[in-house]
Amino acid sequence: MPDIGFVNGRFMPLREAMVPVEDRGFQFGDGVYEVIRTYCGAPFQLEAHLARLERSARAIELPLSFTSQEWARYVVEGIRIGGYAESKVYIQLTRGVAPREHQFPASVRPTTVMTVREMHSVDARLRTQGVGVLTMEDLRWGRCDIKSVNLLANVMARQRAHLAGAFEAVFVRGGEVTEGAVSNVMVVMQGALVTEPEGERILSGVTRDVALTLARKEGVAVQERPIGLDELRGADEMFLTGTTVEILPVVRVDDAVVGSGKPGDITKMLYDRFQRSLGS
Repeated sequence: MPDIGFVNGRFMPLREAMVPVEDRGFQFGDGVYEVIRTYCGAPFQLEAHLARLERSARAIELPLSFTSQEWARYVVEGIRIGGYAESKVYIQLTRGVAPREHQFPASVRPTTVMTVREMHSVDARLRTQGVGVLTMEDLRWGRCDIKSVNLLANVMARQRAHLAGAFEAVFVRGGEVTEGAVSNVMVVMQGALVTEPEGERILSGVTRDVALTLARKEGVAVQERPIGLDELRGADEMFLTGTTVEILPVVRVDDAVVGSGKPGDITKMLYDRFQRSLGS
């Protein structure tokens, strides 16, 4: 089957999916999005992802064309049509098509787009070896809690990290670690799991919430507070969380080795518990 496209309520092969040039998502980045993956063909944490999509839309005063229940049906149907063993579903909502003026158009129909592609997991070797990250100044806009389609700063950061041989870019604002370009950041210090608290400085990830819940369930102390850059470099363990990376160990920050230079015990335990939870 070809990759699947969905535009304003209609499924089609992805190569046929198009939106007009004057769509405000293209002209202004006036939109929000979500990424959902499947396990054993079923969408993971679908309700949580759709709830966050609604929150992001409300935050930019973007009307919703479909309810969460309708989106859930479309997502399941798109996965069925695609027929992949595992799928990656991308949903994007924009304010719609209107002449290029900065203020909101008086009357416009929001554009709703979804794509369904085959999901390719992170190379399993990275889970046993760990990855490196590159820190850099956080130059993004102030509302990182909104899953906006304005991702140029993230794109530039990841490209810089890629050229440096790192897996991910980690943002630092005012000497404090916020998050990764496509992930949340967690460290282990003296047996406690520490991560930036929810708020406007980060996009609180669905997998972030799952990891924190699993940690608490296993009796790991959790601290949601800012992490200083020096703390990051001196952490015993570090890992990334996200829909596509799951729970991924970090063994190098810039030129510094994290802990022993190998994935830590708490990181490995949480990944094990995460995998077990998928079958429950």
